[in-house]
Amino acid sequence: MTALKRLFSEGFRLFFLLSAVWGTVAMLVWGLWLAVHAFGGMMELPADLVPQWWHGHEMIFGFGAAATAGFLLTAVPNWTGAAPAGPRFLILAGGLWLAGRIGMWLWGALPAPLAAGLALAFLPVLTGRIWLMLRAAPKPANLLVLGVVALIWGAQLRVLLDLLGWPMGDAVAGLHGALATLIALIVIIGGRITPAFTRNALARRAMLAGAAPDLGKPRAPGLPVSFAPADRLAIGAAIAAALAITLGLPDPVIGTAELTLGAAQLIRIARWQGWAVRGEPILAVLHAAMALVGFGALLQGLAAFGIGSQIGALHFSAIGGIGTMVSAVISRATLGHTGRPLVAPFPVALAYALIPLAALLRWAAAVGPLALYYPGTILAATLWTLAFMLILIALAPLLLGPRPHS
Repeated sequence: MTALKRLFSEGFRLFFLLSAVWGTVAMLVWGLWLAVHAFGGMMELPADLVPQWWHGHEMIFGFGAAATAGFLLTAVPNWTGAAPAGPRFLILAGGLWLAGRIGMWLWGALPAPLAAGLALAFLPVLTGRIWLMLRAAPKPANLLVLGVVALIWGAQLRVLLDLLGWPMGDAVAGLHGALATLIALIVIIGGRITPAFTRNALARRAMLAGAAPDLGKPRAPGLPVSFAPADRLAIGAAIAAALAITLGLPDPVIGTAELTLGAAQLIRIARWQGWAVRGEPILAVLHAAMALVGFGALLQGLAAFGIGSQIGALHFSAIGGIGTMVSAVISRATLGHTGRPLVAPFPVALAYALIPLAALLRWAAAVGPLALYYPGTILAATLWTLAFMLILIALAPLLLGPRPHS
């Protein structure tokens, strides 16, 4: 099988590669634009858009949507037993995703409705495919994930209606709402996989030590413990925040939802034994991502009440929460589904550290002295770009290559 055929053989191969590539390229373009303007120059993007809007749209609906597709197209068949998407669907979906990037890059050169249509086409097709797979086992928890993906598309629609100058458009509410909806997806999915993977690892560790716990007892000492009230509160608050932001509800409503999410998120992860896996980067990064989601929500909640920087808080959540979780999921799924040991290669482990550092720098650039804004923002963009370049270097050969012979 050629590398190209292999790429279109499984959803994680195609969309994780696209996510990592676009996460690198789009941020590199943005970093160059910032650097030119920091030195008083002028750099025009091909897109006839507010540059910040192009940047936000492409990081959410390009990078983030591709990572979401890669995860769901791999996980949902495991949840339901449905047949995974085949090469024909992956070629179609990958083409639509790419058409969306072209449409936004050439906004102004193409007729605006055509460009908007290209950008909007990918998520409905993905959602339809996920629905077909979920029908095999339509559990409410899984259908909730589908609804969250649909909400991301609704937020994108608000962005593009604004760019077209049509009614019901609001680019800021749409971009911020889509970011909050991706966070909600992480709260839901991360709340499943982080304690489960940690529990499995700690159980194996105990078994190797000759003291295997009783896996039938969820409250066995030393293992992650679920706290259903905090789980439900975090998920509910995350979805409420996403809806409130997308719909443009008053700041106190948004702030209350975000503060509730932050508190509930930190309570739930405190029970997942993250400290016990601190020496295993591929597990520790999941806990770090979920913690960053919690702290980011607290910062956003405070900003909604006028305390701190809203832009700083948004970027802390976007870079720290979303970026760190995407790096964690891409690397773990790629290693596991290509038959490699679940041990993060050194470049990937380094990327795990660089992304949270980028989040801190971007937040500091927003809340610190004005003179530090451009240096801090450019350095944050550089660290992000470097992190995803390292991920590509380490994982692209696995995504394009065959499974090792057993």
